[in-house]
Formats: sequence, structure tokens, C-alpha cells
Amino acid sequence: MNPEEVLTPVLDWLDLLGVAIFALTGALVAAKEKQTLVTLSFFALITGVGGGTIRDLLIGAPVFWIADPWVAAICLGIALFAWFTPTRWWEGKFLSIADGAGLAAYAVLGTAKAIEYGVPPIPAVLMGVITGTAGGIIRDVLAGRPSILMRPELYVTAAALSASLTALGSLLDLTNWWTWIAAALAGFALRLAAILMNLALPSYDERGPGGD
Repeated sequence: MNPEEVLTPVLDWLDLLGVAIFALTGALVAAKEKQTLVTLSFFALITGVGGGTIRDLLIGAPVFWIADPWVAAICLGIALFAWFTPTRWWEGKFLSIADGAGLAAYAVLGTAKAIEYGVPPIPAVLMGVITGTAGGIIRDVLAGRPSILMRPELYVTAAALSASLTALGSLLDLTNWWTWIAAALAGFALRLAAILMNLALPSYDERGPGGD
């Protein structure tokens, strides 16, 4: 079998996995705000497809969720699932950890798809970061929550790690399967460590190096 015939379905499944995880985080945010099923469905959809939509528009690809009828169905199914489950099931750090898993998967997918469309490595990495982070940012803005981008906590850095490893593997002509798995695990591990150990980048100090 032609390797390309294998790789394309893998990317498709990775896409659906990222959609499902992000859709769940979006639906749960709406559920915690005691919103209606319609609102849960909207949040699931916009969170699930937000990053991938921006990526596809930027790289000139067909917008994935319009061409694939399963995407919207998965988002709506996830919203229905969240609607019938008590929010206490999702207390604690679950939401952040699930978001971290989606972040890593989507960062890998976004980079791999951009490379597949002929985008050079560095812009491809940026496409991976956008794919992994944009859905969560849109979700938080619509929910009126402080965006993760406004905190020093490692978030974009984890997406950048997954995206960079994916691009590096492509440059070194490594087996895509192993590159994608390693890149996703590395980004998720960094995000998980940030959640559990409160890892963060240093914040800007307006006093500067010579300040008081």
C-alpha cells in the first residue's frame, strides 16, 4: 500500500480526535454556566472546529468540517453527552487535562497538514500552534473567561513543542507515525506538567534588568 494512502486516514482520525476533545471542553464550559442544549452545541462546535478552520483558510485547504459530515455530528453528539452528564463528573483538573490532550493532537495535525500542503517548516509550525490554541481561545472569549494566553502558564509553549517536533521529523525524513506519536506525547506531557506542577514562563517586568 502506498504510504500516502495510510498517512491521510491517520491525519483524518487525528483530526476527529482533536475535534472530539475540544468539543467536550467547549460543551463543559457552557454546562458549568448552566446554559441550554443549543448553547452547549454551539460551544462544542466552535471550540471543536475553530483552530482547524483558521488553519485551512490560511493554507488554502478545503475547510475540513464542511467537507466531512462526521465533524459536526461528533460535536453535536459530544454536546448531547455533556448535557446528560452531571458537571461533578468533570470537576478538578479534568477540563484542563482534556484541553491539553486536544492541544497536542491538534498542534501535530495542524503542522502535518500544512506540510502536506507545501507550507515551509516554520510557517507550518505556526499553523500547528494556531490549530492547537485557537479553538480554546475562542471558547474562553465567548464564555467571558480569562484567556489562557493572558496567564504565564505553559500552553502555547506545549503546542509549539508538538508542532516543532512534527516539523523536525519531516525535515529529517523520519517515519511519520513515530514522529506524530512522539510529538503529541511530548506536548501533552509538557502541558500536563504545567497543570500539575504550576509550571510557567517568567512574566515581563517593566522595571527591566536594571530596575529596582
